[in-house]
Amino acid sequence: MTGKTAVVTGAGSGIGRAVALALLAHGYRVALAGRRAAALQETIRLAGDDGARAIAIPTDVSDPAAVHALFAKVKETFGRLDLLFNNAGTSAPPVPLEELTYSQWQAVVDANLTGAFLCLQQAFRLMKSQTPRGGRIINNGSISAHAPRPHSAPYTATKHGITGLTKAAALDGRAYDIAVGQIDIGNAATEMTERMATGVLQANGQIAPEPRIDVKHVCDAVLYMDSLPLDANVLFMTVMATKMPFVGRG
Repeated sequence: MTGKTAVVTGAGSGIGRAVALALLAHGYRVALAGRRAAALQETIRLAGDDGARAIAIPTDVSDPAAVHALFAKVKETFGRLDLLFNNAGTSAPPVPLEELTYSQWQAVVDANLTGAFLCLQQAFRLMKSQTPRGGRIINNGSISAHAPRPHSAPYTATKHGITGLTKAAALDGRAYDIAVGQIDIGNAATEMTERMATGVLQANGQIAPEPRIDVKHVCDAVLYMDSLPLDANVLFMTVMATKMPFVGRG
């Protein structure tokens, strides 16, 4: 894998940071994208000596001009792109659906779905034009791409949308050696899921704690997906805490 170039969005925290660090540890050159420049620089610091192969590019993925500039900088710096981990995202307050504001809905759609599309589109343009042609794109779908939590309409809708985007892009990428897949993650142990250890709202109205898994398992899954040759693709992979309340009736 040494020498591959990757873009990781949402690389300033959580799963994005963990995957970026894993890629750097495995010899990748990595462009870190995210809204907070200081958080991206902290990811580079955490990489130690491997951080010499990373660049931080503050980016709002919902802004087409910012996304265009991100991939232009990647081409200018590294010359090509082998992997896009399309990970950036946000959520709305966990309130009843009818209490959500339009701006709260739109912010989630802009970041989670439109942002993923804009990054995927720019990755396609670069991967189609480079030599050797092609590359891999891994979209972060989430368990919410299959089943909702209570009070999660914007997040769930966008993650279901990611599934459709993954399928469409996988089809459109075939002719250009672009392999597109999706990883659906359930309860990786990051700051975003800390509340699950003490208790979160369940489908039956109860508050209950949920098990989590080491985020390293997510990193290992991403590394495996990208270890395949471009004529092989993991279209969908679910990595989850075995005992989390996903399979079964809620």
